[in-house]
Amino acid sequence: MTTVTSEIEVASSISAAKVFKVFKDFENIAPKVNPAVFKSIETIEGNGGVGTIKHLTFGDAVPFTSGKYKVDAFDESNFSYSYTFFEGDNLMGILHSITQHVKVIPSGEGSIFKQTVIYNCIGDEKPSEENLKAEKEMYEQTYKAIEAYATAHPELY
Repeated sequence: MTTVTSEIEVASSISAAKVFKVFKDFENIAPKVNPAVFKSIETIEGNGGVGTIKHLTFGDAVPFTSGKYKVDAFDESNFSYSYTFFEGDNLMGILHSITQHVKVIPSGEGSIFKQTVIYNCIGDEKPSEENLKAEKEMYEQTYKAIEAYATAHPELY
């Protein structure tokens, strides 16, 4: 199986603890701050922890309609979590799965948001460079929108 890896890194003025707390509410915030990408995210099974399965419906700015993912790891004390898309047209017919590892690292008064996306290909066909670039930009824009939301609503986080 061939894999392709993409790295996203965004510096933030918000503390790692606060960023992680905000991202725990991702399914509610993402459709509010970036509805063109995230139409809805609903829990199908579980309570949000490891093993939880969620269904994501993409917005009009994304060339896919939906995907299902499972929470693989969740470590609040180390500000990290992982999840894997295992079903949906976001796998483009060429991917077995897409695994995402997120880590928020304390940095001075703020933090660094790091996301590693691993595309697990079925065969030798890989996502296009154009697709990888567009997804990376989408992740960065979404992070910045969520950060702005958290800053505008400090009473929530």
